[in-house]
Amino acid sequence: MRTQTENAARVVVIGAGMAGARLAARVPGVTVIGEEAHAPYNRVLLAEVLAGRYEPDVIALPPAEVRRGVRVVRIDRADRLVHCDDGSVVGYERLVLATGSNPVLPPLRGLGHTLPDGVHPFRTLDDCLALRAAVRPGVRAVVIGGGLLGVSAARALAECGAQVVLAQQGEHLMERQLDAEAAGMLRRHLEGLGVEVHTECRVRGLRCTDGHTPAVRAVEMADGYELEAEITVLACGVRPRTGLAQAAGLEVRKGIVVDDELRTSDPYIHAVGDCAEHAGTVYGLAGAALEQADVLAEVLAGRPARYGGTRALTRLTLRSPAATPVTAGAAVVSGAAGGLDLAAFGDSRPMPGDDVIRLADATRGAYRTVVVRGDRLAGGVLFGDLAAVGTLARTWQDDDALPADMSLLHLLTNDGGF
Repeated sequence: MRTQTENAARVVVIGAGMAGARLAARVPGVTVIGEEAHAPYNRVLLAEVLAGRYEPDVIALPPAEVRRGVRVVRIDRADRLVHCDDGSVVGYERLVLATGSNPVLPPLRGLGHTLPDGVHPFRTLDDCLALRAAVRPGVRAVVIGGGLLGVSAARALAECGAQVVLAQQGEHLMERQLDAEAAGMLRRHLEGLGVEVHTECRVRGLRCTDGHTPAVRAVEMADGYELEAEITVLACGVRPRTGLAQAAGLEVRKGIVVDDELRTSDPYIHAVGDCAEHAGTVYGLAGAALEQADVLAEVLAGRPARYGGTRALTRLTLRSPAATPVTAGAAVVSGAAGGLDLAAFGDSRPMPGDDVIRLADATRGAYRTVVVRGDRLAGGVLFGDLAAVGTLARTWQDDDALPADMSLLHLLTNDGGF
């Protein structure tokens, strides 16, 4: 066990996820400390590993020097040192917190600090591999949570041959990104894959076997109904990992508070990715993490750069098992029978005074809706035919004013009206 203090590194990054790995690729001589034993990987593609489409080495990120399997236990701001659980102490000139987030474990009866057998979070590669090892054709699986992560997990499990039930507390699937009509189309697609979808239902607890090692047997709903379950996947969202920052006395609200240079309340410490809160927002998106890492790389190099927030497009592509996944925007999911292409950006839920333009083509399975607030795009959802998504997303991301003489109906044409 090493106990000596190592020479100060110019930049030390705590966390070897997508943000930390991106920063290491942009800044020479960075020391990266990561808890996971795996090399950095693309977390967005975990569902592809679960479905058996990819092996773990396929989703590996470009090689980076990472001290793997080491956890930082304390930050000494006065002496600019980080203390690790292997006894090593690393000095820094600049420290970057890229600690990511933890899966939210809901307050369910039967769910303690130690998860019962058969209960799986779905956040890391180890989570994914454990779940893949447990799945077999015909196994009864319940996914709790109908956001992007839950939809990804349910699709992958169905592709593995599991009998899948997806339980969502909200009114419809992917409430953060989709309006009700698009969510209904997504639901019908999942049901076509054999996934049983329940919305507006609250999970009360887990029924487990008795004994020294409890194992899940059913998921109990608030109305008393029980869903048989040999596997239960917790996809209830994530929470920023801020423990190190709090213990070090940094300003923490929902996440670790940073300014436009991704600097915390300590001028020698920065934060990026899921753990960072900028202008009151914790993004929790891969696109935002990468954008923050790129800006911070410029800052650390002494070049003028500012982070002004991320306007992220979420895109899902669910195809037949033989199809090749398409990567775009902040998210990718690839699925089974029939095809589904869906993109969402901004706020697709209109406010009083907004203009809403909607086109639904039931014959072709296409749906487009955009929300205009004043003279700017506020958001939109495109389902089936995404020909206009590039132009619309660029207009929204650039926050450009719409031409005063343009008919809003033209926004739904394939060139986005331009």
